[in-house]
Amino acid sequence: MAKIRVVTDSACDLSLEVAAAHDITIVPLSIRFGNEEFVDGRDLTTEEFWARCKASPVLPETAAPSPGAFQEAFLAAAADGYDGVLCLNLSGGVSATFQAATAAAKAVSESIEVRALDSRSMTMGLGLMVLDIADMAAAGADLDALEARVEELVPRTSVFGAVENLDHLEKGGRIGGAKALLGSLLSIKPVVTLVDGEVAEESKQRTRGRSLQYLADKALNSPPLSRIAVAHGAATDIDVFLALLADLKCEHPIVISDLGPVIGTHTGPGTIGVCMVTAS
Repeated sequence: MAKIRVVTDSACDLSLEVAAAHDITIVPLSIRFGNEEFVDGRDLTTEEFWARCKASPVLPETAAPSPGAFQEAFLAAAADGYDGVLCLNLSGGVSATFQAATAAAKAVSESIEVRALDSRSMTMGLGLMVLDIADMAAAGADLDALEARVEELVPRTSVFGAVENLDHLEKGGRIGGAKALLGSLLSIKPVVTLVDGEVAEESKQRTRGRSLQYLADKALNSPPLSRIAVAHGAATDIDVFLALLADLKCEHPIVISDLGPVIGTHTGPGTIGVCMVTAS
């Protein structure tokens, strides 16, 4: 039976408690507010981030972990007696995080085998995939089986988000294919998605209520679901949204999580995201 450690980055939005329970190592990104820099989850909690976000005159920025930070995590797995590491990362389409993990994997190759993979996803889309492979790893799956599983999960995983506005996405340079939404922002509440690992326009809704109903319908009308999560960034109407999902059916219980600083930096306060993995 193989002993494989699963490593990811803090864009997964898994809580430290959930990560610990599943033997998942999270390598944090950094968050900058002007000249102040914080390590995600270590120097700055999600609650502190959103409080700062609302009060700060400058929009925050994110920075990928260094290859050295990943090397440290990989070598710790070797020291703990693991046979290998499966490292699943934030989409390479929006961040250099995957590149850093790939460089680190090469650097430690004489100490431990590491497979660094691009999830093409983010927030709990990444988080749900990580939970899935962590369950497989705990059952003794080897690196080949885990890598094959990731390849299955990537096309089955989707992320949709209702954002209050596109200010953060535009100023952070992560707007991707959602550029067409700019210019008419005063009158719409946009819904965005991920296409090939990059942010794209999904829908233009006239009110917040309609954007949340649209989001709920994406989940309720989806093909059969294996996993689903709702991640929100200090959204005051999260309970209203969750009520819309009351009749949802899914193999695993719904996961509710805070939208963390990495993705929250680019989507802004009030964002509600739905992340889904369809059943095989």
